[in-house]
Amino acid sequence: MKEAIILAMHGAPPNDFPSEEMEEFFRLHSQHEASPERLSEEAESRLHVLEKKMREWPRNASNDPYFYGSLDIAEQLRKVTDKSVTVGFNEFCSPTILEAIEQIIKEGAKKIIVLTTMLTRGGNHSEKDIPKEISKAKKRFPKVPITYLWPYDSLSIAEFLSQEIKKII
Repeated sequence: MKEAIILAMHGAPPNDFPSEEMEEFFRLHSQHEASPERLSEEAESRLHVLEKKMREWPRNASNDPYFYGSLDIAEQLRKVTDKSVTVGFNEFCSPTILEAIEQIIKEGAKKIIVLTTMLTRGGNHSEKDIPKEISKAKKRFPKVPITYLWPYDSLSIAEFLSQEIKKII
């Protein structure tokens, strides 16, 4: 059974995305989040066009250090687990979490583990958005077990942070 890991990351807009379109995107996104049914069809369509453009924007280390930092964590996780690791993003970047899951299933994954670097409970992405994407994937691929390793144990997080502190003390 081939196990694969999805590293679910937040994502960040590229810093060289056109500023007028960035402002328009965030205005429409905010309106959509507040009340999706109040957004006109035209505004909803424009939001999707801008989101697609932003997700597909060419990334490099200087215009999106978060994207490249995410890839670095994925590579280090691959090395320490000896498993396939693919990054999926909640927002702003491609692939989406669902697209990343679809990709690794096409590559032969028979079991999927989803985890995130979002450590603290109470966040919408880790508590709602990621599980929503996993639920969609489970419906599309009912024969592939998908496990979300979250929330993390608070003591484990504290121990990890303590080890980082010890590096400088």
